[in-house]
Amino acid sequence: MTETIAAPAVVEREPSMVLDARFVPLAEKFFQVCRARRTGGAALAVFRHGQPVLDIWAGDAAPGRPWQRDTMAMSYSTGKGVAATVLHRLADRGLLDYDRPVADYWPEFAAAGKESITVRELLNHRAGLHRVRGLVTGDAYLDHDTIAAALAAAAPDPRRHRAPGYHTVTFGPLVVELAQRITGRPFPDLVRSELAEPLGISDFWFRVPPEHRHRIAPLSPAVRVAGFDFETFATRARRTRYLSALADSIPEGLVRRQNDPMVHDGVHPGWNGVFTARALATMYAALANNGVIDSTAFLTPETVAQIARMPRATGRDYILNVTPHHWLGYHRPMTASNAPGLGHLGTGGSGGFAFPDVGLSIAFVTNRLGSRISAAGDLRMAAFTAMAYRLASRR
Repeated sequence: MTETIAAPAVVEREPSMVLDARFVPLAEKFFQVCRARRTGGAALAVFRHGQPVLDIWAGDAAPGRPWQRDTMAMSYSTGKGVAATVLHRLADRGLLDYDRPVADYWPEFAAAGKESITVRELLNHRAGLHRVRGLVTGDAYLDHDTIAAALAAAAPDPRRHRAPGYHTVTFGPLVVELAQRITGRPFPDLVRSELAEPLGISDFWFRVPPEHRHRIAPLSPAVRVAGFDFETFATRARRTRYLSALADSIPEGLVRRQNDPMVHDGVHPGWNGVFTARALATMYAALANNGVIDSTAFLTPETVAQIARMPRATGRDYILNVTPHHWLGYHRPMTASNAPGLGHLGTGGSGGFAFPDVGLSIAFVTNRLGSRISAAGDLRMAAFTAMAYRLASRR
């Protein structure tokens, strides 16, 4: 049974939360975690078989400003899965073939020995184009045309033949330019027509309209890695064999700009996506429900099957120094179980996932980044996801 409930005392009192009785333990866990944080806020949304079973929020969007139903936050790499879904919609209609060279759609991309790199390899972080530092200078990474042209002219890292190399920032401009070349339309228009309109929910933003920016919850604290602010970490990391590529994949100044209004002027799906948990969970609900959401065919079962056919990971990622399960723009959930899910996490803790085997989707959005140890990430999403999957698997 699903019912609408009033918010607990720790959140804004709005009579519009959704709580299915079967997911009460997860809601209790969420409110407990948010209460313990004392600062910041978050939202959690869960769908089962295409229907909402949890839509809750707690904490503050900003000091003195409670998190509300329409509050949203920048979610860093969570946007990679959203951007990839746009391409899957194009592939679903035969406009894109995963195994054709990217250069078939974007001729300039063939430069410097990249003529055979396929769309599938690009989505699987095997294009060898992770580097931003030294590729463009200053704030040029914020200009899509500049960074897309630089990537098209760049030589790929030869390590791509042995293993993936996470395209931390460059995934965004690569996907955007590919989609725009295929359709001849600006990427924000594609996000609206391929995601917002068919899903019936608008909060998928890479360029946030001015009239919606008051809804954005500022992020805090600034991202830190291993106890260092990011630029200090990057300076030291570039001197080491195993971390230099990671440092080169993130442009100088990006982290400091996480609350800069100019960030929301651009389209950077690798890191600047702004969402509500409700929107993310709705999109992943379609992937978890054989491509259908609220009686609307979002993707064909054949495309969903191909997306969900995530192979075993091979090769240690030369950026992340782990063995990930990246596949067609998504990765496996970071939980202790081997649940066959797909989705994407973002720096700081936000993320969204689909589990087709139990018809489950889950999304978490927060403005409180990470933990006391590191603002780069923590275990909130992993814990919520593991509990949601257990609850869904019981019935």
